[in-house]
Amino acid sequence: MQVILCKQRSRGLTLVELCVVIAVIAIFVLICMSGLSNDRAKARALRIQCVNNLKQTGLAFDVWSSDHGQKFPMEISQTNGGTMEFTVGPNEWRHFQIMSNELRTPNVLICPADDSRLSAASNFSSLRNSNLSYFINLDYSRPNPSAIWSGDRNLTNGTPLHDGILDLTTNRPSAWTAEMHKKVGNLLLFDGSVAQVNETGLLNAVANSGVSTNRLQMPVLGP
Repeated sequence: MQVILCKQRSRGLTLVELCVVIAVIAIFVLICMSGLSNDRAKARALRIQCVNNLKQTGLAFDVWSSDHGQKFPMEISQTNGGTMEFTVGPNEWRHFQIMSNELRTPNVLICPADDSRLSAASNFSSLRNSNLSYFINLDYSRPNPSAIWSGDRNLTNGTPLHDGILDLTTNRPSAWTAEMHKKVGNLLLFDGSVAQVNETGLLNAVANSGVSTNRLQMPVLGP
């Protein structure tokens, strides 16, 4: 019996084939990088819009207070046109509602990155906490330009809220949750500027706020 041995010659990639493989890999990398770049650009755009919203809110407070003896709605009783009686519980929306003329549109009260909320209110008459993305600080220090005035609601101090109030103090850890801006957040300061800060920046902001406790009224959705 005759045995026939077959030799198989191994062959590497030709230059053309190698170029095709490299081109495919390059296209794939470009697609991935483009996707990451688009995500970053989108996140940056949302942060910029949120910053603008907070700046408009600060301006509205300034205009309102200039017409009311340099006091904010939370410092004036309801009988005199303020919202002092609503500084506890799920009533934060009332402080913004009373500034409807100054704010002009409820759209500025929703951060575009706040996906968990429904949508901006169609008008100020229908405004509720479900249409708010921002807290109000009830313990701001007027002479201090670094005092915290308002900011993103995705804050925690590790304890449950009491009557819609979150206490930020220098002796208790404070942090941003993953909502909205992925564990960073925007703070409106008393000088009208907005700072985007991480957890360390948040702790520094609390320490520089001029008060030992910052009582933040949050846009809670229930009692």
